[in-house]
This record gives sequence, C-alpha cells and structure tokens, in this order.
Amino acid sequence: MGKEIVMFLSTTPYSFENTHTIFKLADAALRKGSKVRLVASSDGVFSIVKGQLPQSLSMLEDLVGRGLKVDI
Repeated sequence: MGKEIVMFLSTTPYSFENTHTIFKLADAALRKGSKVRLVASSDGVFSIVKGQLPQSLSMLEDLVGRGLKVDI
C-alpha cells in the first residue's frame, strides 16, 4: 500500500493564507504522483464552500479531478 500525504485545514478563509498554501502544496504533491488527502475541520470547512474565496472552489475542483481526496 502506498503512502498518502494528509493535509489538515482548520483556519478561517480570510484570516490566513493557509487555504491557498495548502492547495499549492497539494498541487505539487499530485504532480509528483503522490496520493493526497485534505481534511477540512472547524473553520477550514468554510474555505472550501461556494462563495467564500473566489478562486478556491475552482482550484479545489481541479485538484479533486486530479485525485485529491477531501474529508470534512
């Protein structure tokens, strides 16, 4: 069984740049062929819902299309 990178997002969408950073890290890992899972919890869930951050939803959809697994 291969290894999986698990990323945890729990901060609010507008207070930190964590959402953008975690998406860029997930993108890089997927490009290298790694399995990646994003766990969104607490305020981090608001970072991945429609209407919160303009580019976040489209970035997330692209990552999911390339293999990112998302748990809420």
